[in-house]
Amino acid sequence: MRSFRRGYTLVEVLIVVTVMGIAGALVIPSMGGAGVLRVQAAVRAVVSDIAFAQSDSLAFQTGRAVLFPENTNGYSLVEVRGSNIDASTDLMYSNGFQNAQYGDARIVSVNLAGSDGRTLIFDELGSPVTAAGGSTPASNGTIVIEGSGQRYTLTIEGYTGRVSVVRTEILPESGGGGGGGEIVTSEGGESND
Repeated sequence: MRSFRRGYTLVEVLIVVTVMGIAGALVIPSMGGAGVLRVQAAVRAVVSDIAFAQSDSLAFQTGRAVLFPENTNGYSLVEVRGSNIDASTDLMYSNGFQNAQYGDARIVSVNLAGSDGRTLIFDELGSPVTAAGGSTPASNGTIVIEGSGQRYTLTIEGYTGRVSVVRTEILPESGGGGGGGEIVTSEGGESND
């Protein structure tokens, strides 16, 4: 009796290599999307912290503020006591985008109704107001976050505090320096009514 050892034929090896090549070609581009996902995580963190500040102000019947200090690439959640906002004594939570967890996310623009234009204040009923301890309803405000070729504009509605998000893809301008053109695509609005 002759014993034959079974092996792989050249055709079988070529088929396996081809399938592995196709699978690799599909996986590698999605690995490059990790930066975009990290920037989206930064956007979600801001939206969820705004929602937390609003619901916490309602739950504890006391004011809350979200501060976006200039040149810090971060924000702080602060308890509002009366008509004062003091981050040094009433800080509840702080978050920054300096670590790798958020990729290259950066806060590029803040336009809110607070007196300095960089403070979102909720009264004891969870409504956005223009000043700590005040009752004048705030107008709509925006926060712009950029990174990994994406720009996210968060709009905070004045009377309700609802947050909606719009994504803008930033395309480099062809042939030379400077800014780039933009293509706007809307993405589902997250809200915190």
